[in-house]
Amino acid sequence: MMIKMEIFGLAMDEKTNMPLVILKDSDDKYILPIWIGALEAMAISMPLKGMSMPRPMTHDLFLETLNQLNAELVHVEISELKDSTYYAVMVMNHADKEYRIDSRPSDAIAMAIRAEVSILVNRDILEKIMKEQDGDYQVVLDDEEGKKWTEILEKYRLDDTKYKM
Repeated sequence: MMIKMEIFGLAMDEKTNMPLVILKDSDDKYILPIWIGALEAMAISMPLKGMSMPRPMTHDLFLETLNQLNAELVHVEISELKDSTYYAVMVMNHADKEYRIDSRPSDAIAMAIRAEVSILVNRDILEKIMKEQDGDYQVVLDDEEGKKWTEILEKYRLDDTKYKM
């Protein structure tokens, strides 16, 4: 079963200094961080910020090619997790035939944003990530300072800072 996810934001992993895209479902049950490269982060962030280049970037070019061929991107799927690597497919339709094209998750997400289609994640991946993360945290601020931050975060509006790197 696939779960529809949205981009929660882009962030920088402080330990690895690598960008990551964070996906979440609408019920806030699942969160999926995916580490990506700097160029991939730029390819994702540009359309989120409403930015465009004077000449088409690779993802824009591919989407325009699909449009010119009367094909459409239906949705993208983060389909597998093998050896700590995520796998994705772009599901396309052309002449009433479905095509499933292997893709890196970052490219699939960049395409989904541009085409305004759904990002779906295999529930098994989300459940596995939840199990691995279960209990894998520690309370750092368990005092007045921690309570202050909890109050701030509870009032935090994601829309005020969404998609900033």
